[in-house]
Amino acid sequence: MTMTPAEADKILSANFAPWVLDLALRVEAVGEDRAVLLLPWSQRLAREGGGLSGQALMAAADTATVIAVSAARGGFVPMTTVQQSTSFQRAVTGADVRIEAVLTKLGRRTAFADITLSDTGSGALAARASTVYAILG
Repeated sequence: MTMTPAEADKILSANFAPWVLDLALRVEAVGEDRAVLLLPWSQRLAREGGGLSGQALMAAADTATVIAVSAARGGFVPMTTVQQSTSFQRAVTGADVRIEAVLTKLGRRTAFADITLSDTGSGALAARASTVYAILG
């Protein structure tokens, strides 16, 4: 059974720290090997110069991975980030960000994902990330 975006949103609200919830991420879609989230633009997340902060983008990529792993496993299980690498390609100013996490490998104890973060205003790629997760439960 495929997880719905509403079920994935419940995973967000039940399992993430308050500061992550303050990002106001929304699950747009989930599939057997992926999750698509939306990070709404907020001046509170902007750095000097008006670009969305890298920390917010990295947290969004990390969170999208958890949702993708949860969707693939049929529900949330305890997991933790082992590694995350992010390359920023352009600033996002005044636009929401679409985050798509695609699992490239899901094992019993580890998961690997590639994440793209795109400016919804222009459609341009803003950043790419890769994550490795340890699955604890």
